[in-house]
Amino acid sequence: MADFDQELDATGLNCPLPVLRAKKALSGMSAGQVLHIIATDPGAVKDFEAFAMPGKPVTN
Repeated sequence: MADFDQELDATGLNCPLPVLRAKKALSGMSAGQVLHIIATDPGAVKDFEAFAMPGKPVTN
């Protein structure tokens, strides 16, 4: 069983699309659920760090 509830494949998408797609996916999820994101944009990690709310973990 996966350690996440939903997966988002943002492979090949460039900023800001991975974050925008994640925001859309998260809006349909419940609190406590985990979204697994696959992204190839080198700037995606920094983009998601900026997007994440304070106190919420962002993992690679």
